[in-house]
Amino acid sequence: MIKRIAFYSLLPITYSLFTSCAAHKTAKLHKEAIVVDTHNDFISKAVQKGFLFDANNLGKTHSDLARMKKGGLDVQIFSIWCDARPDAYAFANREIDSLYAYVARNPSRMKLVTNANELDEAIKNKQLASMIGVEGGHMIEDDLSKLEALAKRGARYMTLTWNNSTSWASSAADEYNNKIPEEKRGLTDFGVQVIEKMNELGVMVDLSHVGEKTFIDAIAATTKPVIVSHSCVHALCPVARNLKDYQISAIKLNKGVICLNFFSGFLDSSFNRKNITFMAKRKAEADSMRKAGLQQFFIEDHLFEKYKNETEALRVPMNVLLDHIDYIVKRIGVDHVGLGSDFDGINSAPQHLNGVQDFPKITAALKKRGYSNEDIKKILGGNVIRVFKANLN
Repeated sequence: MIKRIAFYSLLPITYSLFTSCAAHKTAKLHKEAIVVDTHNDFISKAVQKGFLFDANNLGKTHSDLARMKKGGLDVQIFSIWCDARPDAYAFANREIDSLYAYVARNPSRMKLVTNANELDEAIKNKQLASMIGVEGGHMIEDDLSKLEALAKRGARYMTLTWNNSTSWASSAADEYNNKIPEEKRGLTDFGVQVIEKMNELGVMVDLSHVGEKTFIDAIAATTKPVIVSHSCVHALCPVARNLKDYQISAIKLNKGVICLNFFSGFLDSSFNRKNITFMAKRKAEADSMRKAGLQQFFIEDHLFEKYKNETEALRVPMNVLLDHIDYIVKRIGVDHVGLGSDFDGINSAPQHLNGVQDFPKITAALKKRGYSNEDIKKILGGNVIRVFKANLN
């Protein structure tokens, strides 16, 4: 009896040592991996609200330079975004100027990356490899020379459309809301020229936000692997922005990569129902801001921040994000999945993912689900780097 008591008294200590060892191995794995996030909207948010990337923005934004380091991020693709405005190209360049300024102020901590050699150097020197993704083809203003100019400034992907369609490509939002007739959906001849020019310039074709017809046409037109920088699975959360099964299969045939968006509303449709109820309670405030000229996104963003105690309860469990990863892996394999957080472009992320500092929690969750170290490294960034380098050849 005495020996049995002694044995059981050791169990808590043994379990503690086991969990501590497991946590250490997971932390080591995360550090060894090249962690890539394909979509972060900090620059747009900074331009609008005056935040500085190299300041402490904890509690104000999802991102800052110090927290990216803490989260083990090696490569961040910064989104260059604006709505459908007449000076979209100029505004895109203004945002790129902001990234240039961040890099110039912090040369030992971050580096602008446009090719494979620069990527390797940044990772070797433990600098944040900072890349540019243009979110919306409207920013080239129907002018291939402006696409070339953005590429020269460092743009390494362009999302063919944002929610708004261009004259040459239809968006998911416009197709879903029947704002464009069937016969005018997809890519025009000029749209095909845009794809060809992107392939020539080494700019990845990003198919987040695009309509189904545009998706089909783009897959047919491109000669390089595509990226889906921040989208999720339609079968698990049926919203227009998410990929249907045939689209997921097409990405495999193209040898591309799908990077999962962290937005609660793209992960779990129950969030959208709860969000409707929340917004109905704040209708008077929303209407007032709408009359002042604010877009719906900015209205919701403001209200979510103002009533944080209420909106925190709307966040979905982190495991839901893992369910979307599992779905794609089971359907087309682990070589076609990545992470595209949409941090600072979303008002609700999964529980426990409060900002860029929390990327290690995804590694731990993947490990818990039984993924091998090799497969976790692919998901965390290896797959995106493969597609990036394939577009440069």
